Amino acid sequence: MSETNNGEATYILGHSDAEILRLQTQAKILRPITERLLRSAGIAPGLRVLDLGCGAGDVAMLAAELVGPSGRVVGIDRNPQVLWMAAERADRAGLQHLSFHQAAAETFVDDTGFDIVVGRYVLIHQTDPVAFLQAAARLAKPGGSMAFHELRMRDECSSVPDVPLWEMIARLLRVAFSSALPHYDAGDRLIEHFGQAGLPEPSLFCETHVWGSADSPYFAWAVDTLRAVLPQLQRLDIIEADFMGIETLETRVRDAVRRARSQVAGVPQICAWTRT
Repeated sequence: MSETNNGEATYILGHSDAEILRLQTQAKILRPITERLLRSAGIAPGLRVLDLGCGAGDVAMLAAELVGPSGRVVGIDRNPQVLWMAAERADRAGLQHLSFHQAAAETFVDDTGFDIVVGRYVLIHQTDPVAFLQAAARLAKPGGSMAFHELRMRDECSSVPDVPLWEMIARLLRVAFSSALPHYDAGDRLIEHFGQAGLPEPSLFCETHVWGSADSPYFAWAVDTLRAVLPQLQRLDIIEADFMGIETLETRVRDAVRRARSQVAGVPQICAWTRT
């Protein structure tokens, strides 16, 4: 994995149209947790919010709904392709108080400051999470909130009763991310990273999705994520390009979980927020 000039490692999942669609599916699944984080961080009508690494704009759009037209939301990202889509989506949703800019936290300039600075799944991609948090804190108003939604990828994603196919998918995802992300364990080090950045100790909560129903969107999310990291697994010589018929994998793992009447645990989602 290569590194950009401003300290973020190359995005392991790429920026294809399929990846942007995967991110939108992911956003629907994660929305309730991120909304809880934003409410815990004090979001309210009329506030100014900055979304770091906004991608296709889902967190920024959620924040825009919560602050209302009297507020202001700005999303920044380094990738112009996703920013174009984010702006188009915001325009279709009538969110005139939401704008997007191609920028990094380290270089973005705003003279007013933000009441809440938020990021979802961004610290895991940073080569220096502490420096990133310091750059983000510079953009918050005095007394403003810093809020981050991350993953705890050290945890096992178990199935009970055991479903070997699911267990294999979960292990492969963990290998791919742990081998490619510079700080895949950032979600387990939020107190440490906040402290080293000179920020007050954050409040935290953690939620884990559990599923098994036939109509669950999590099967597609997991398989689409595995499909996106196949190049990394191939670079590690773990799998071949035509790995286990991935085109039918979603159906097969869904059927296996249903036959076993299993409860499947997803990756724990950990959220932290503090005041500057």
